[in-house]
Amino acid sequence: MPDLKTTPAQTDFLPEIHGQNLRRKTRRSFEQYQRARRTLAGGVSSGMRRNARPYPLAYDDGTGSQVFDIDGNAYLDYGLAWGPLILGHSHPAVVEAIQRQAARALTFGAQHELEYQVAELLTGIIPCADLVCFANSGTEIIQVALRLTRAATGRRKFLKFEGHYHGWSDEALIAYHPKATDELEKPAPVGAGQLPNNQVVVAEWNNPAHVEQVLDRHGSEISAIICEPLLANSGCIPAAPGFLEYLREKATACGALLIFDEVITGFRVDLAGAQGRWGVTPDLATYAKAVGGGVPLSVLAGRSEYMDLIARGDVVHAGTLNGNPLCLAAAKAAIEVLAAGNGSLYPALRARGERLRHGIEQALRTAGFPVVTSGDGPVFQVSFMCDPASSYRDMLRADASLYSNFALALLDLGVLVLPDGRWYVSAAHSDNDIEQTLQIVQSICSAGRT
Repeated sequence: MPDLKTTPAQTDFLPEIHGQNLRRKTRRSFEQYQRARRTLAGGVSSGMRRNARPYPLAYDDGTGSQVFDIDGNAYLDYGLAWGPLILGHSHPAVVEAIQRQAARALTFGAQHELEYQVAELLTGIIPCADLVCFANSGTEIIQVALRLTRAATGRRKFLKFEGHYHGWSDEALIAYHPKATDELEKPAPVGAGQLPNNQVVVAEWNNPAHVEQVLDRHGSEISAIICEPLLANSGCIPAAPGFLEYLREKATACGALLIFDEVITGFRVDLAGAQGRWGVTPDLATYAKAVGGGVPLSVLAGRSEYMDLIARGDVVHAGTLNGNPLCLAAAKAAIEVLAAGNGSLYPALRARGERLRHGIEQALRTAGFPVVTSGDGPVFQVSFMCDPASSYRDMLRADASLYSNFALALLDLGVLVLPDGRWYVSAAHSDNDIEQTLQIVQSICSAGRT
């Protein structure tokens, strides 16, 4: 095995060659992107998609573990629409449920039986869920959760961790991906036009001493401690042993509520999400992505003593499309598939994720690259760096440009991954898919050696 700290990487993954191949194969995507830019701001519907290489591709079909672009190219999909497609593309049960509901009604703006049916499923699975409420996106449901904690505690501030993403509202989009020169103690808004936020205090992930310092100064003002229980948005960095338990203890001690942002971990790392996987129960938890099986749905789950504030109308929770029947029909179908046999699909899902992760790491290390992987089963990160990260600042050492070239080479050879290093595996990915992907990774390493 090469000395990864001293051996130069043997390849840059031939970005020019792969870029040229992709431009030749995806001309319709390029033409569509140019057309979209004339009427659609940035040519994309989310800023996260703007900087895709060689340009944002357009897709028109997806089945199981594969997605197809408008030029007819097929890709094994490990982006999974940034996470929601836990069952893969167009799972038959989800498609049939949507079609059946669409033939009856698209939405009511009123009550229907799917609301309580899905709520019953969720409260039967999620450890902290005495009651739930619905919205349409992770950003929305985080706002509900933070509002609820202020009402429940009478306090205004909340504690979050650097690098954790809790949606793009003004109050939450703070200290997400700061530069190395930015001060941890002076968190700044991420983008132009955001209102200044002096109601958030920021701590370092996996650093109990720093959390202690922050709570010593602000504990009596803190309404909530919120975190991604697996830091999936900034390196898939797991909580250190005992750290989630520590946060549970400190939240209780200072009279704050503990919120798990399970938008990514929910129904992905375990049927019961991070709570089931690591055995720590928060007061509130937020869900989106996988809970809807591919449709816009978000959920706030929590203990009744807090959720009753929403039930009574003391805390405003509103939205014309909240709980719409199309999304809840899809969610009911997806959750029933995931919950069958008490989550019997999860061991195989986890095993395939781990096999893929470790196979990628082994191939890249054998080729001479300093690389680490981190995560949990069906969600993990590939980072070109020497040592594992324990907090967001550690991730600033990763070679993002090298990963971008790696992702470009994968795309050219029929593997779609997200640009930030995160990989998702779905229940639709087969053993053959994993083997094919690892062979492609091996070929990329071999073809580019100097």
